[in-house]
Amino acid sequence: MKSNRDIIIRPFVTEKMSVAQDAENKVAFVIDRKANKIEVRKAVEEKFNVKVKKVATMNITGKTKRLGRFEGKRSNWKKAVVTLQEGFKIDFFEGK
Repeated sequence: MKSNRDIIIRPFVTEKMSVAQDAENKVAFVIDRKANKIEVRKAVEEKFNVKVKKVATMNITGKTKRLGRFEGKRSNWKKAVVTLQEGFKIDFFEGK
């Protein structure tokens, strides 16, 4: 069985997700590519002590990049957008 640390790699914080967190109570994470929605739900609920309403996952394809004549590719990754139930909140940048 995978641990929470193996499933959730890091939070995905952008301007768009900051607005969604305030308006729609959504939080995004970079997750393991083999993780499914059920595993993500359990990991978020246990790690942050919140109740999850919905989980949406997306596979993101890595971009091809060039530096002169050399070409490389960024790695593929998976993102999960988690909608929290009313009254619950995850704050990544607490002012302490």
